[in-house]
Amino acid sequence: MPRLKPETHRARRENILDAAEHCFARSGFHRTTMQDICRQAGISAGALYVYFNSKEALIAGLCERDRAKLALELTELAESPDLMAALARLGEHYAIDQPREKRVLFVEMGAESTRNDEVGEIFRSVDRFCINSFAQVFERARAAGRIAPAVDTNVIAQVIALIGDGLFWRRAVDPDFDAKAVLPVLIELIAGFVNPTGDTGAERTVTTKRRKATPEKRAETTKV
Repeated sequence: MPRLKPETHRARRENILDAAEHCFARSGFHRTTMQDICRQAGISAGALYVYFNSKEALIAGLCERDRAKLALELTELAESPDLMAALARLGEHYAIDQPREKRVLFVEMGAESTRNDEVGEIFRSVDRFCINSFAQVFERARAAGRIAPAVDTNVIAQVIALIGDGLFWRRAVDPDFDAKAVLPVLIELIAGFVNPTGDTGAERTVTTKRRKATPEKRAETTKV
């Protein structure tokens, strides 16, 4: 059998992962068979097993792909001049722009992780990676004086993970969920304990204070 070029090998592997992602989201981990994935990918069983020998291996492949993508996105987040604006764009990408199918798969994998030890370890390793990576981003921003967090950066990372989990779950189970309406409020909430410094942070703080002020106080401010 001729040896495949690296780009051909990568393309075939990606095609299989795309097919597995679609099948798992559509039918669930247990109802999906390897033959279902073969049909979706348009390949033979022999070709599939060259790359992945089990459904758990496919889950691992999907998680590793997502982890690599997130690592690049968090690098961009750390380097952005406006941390909160970049965080909002990242939230829009995952909660709005990506297809709902991906959020359904997230819920499916989370549920499977509670009863399948192998999937559980894969799922938790990605979760730890996400939290640790966000903590590093915020710690770098704190050290650079770009934020003055009200709480420990590790706690901030865990809170963001909780918010992300909630967004993913709601998008998966509620087809009518309006993430566009909710996301700006969540970003304001996060800004409250991240506390960005500089002009952008100051403007955001003033906006938040005005929202919290009483009608009488707002009227006095307007008169001044």
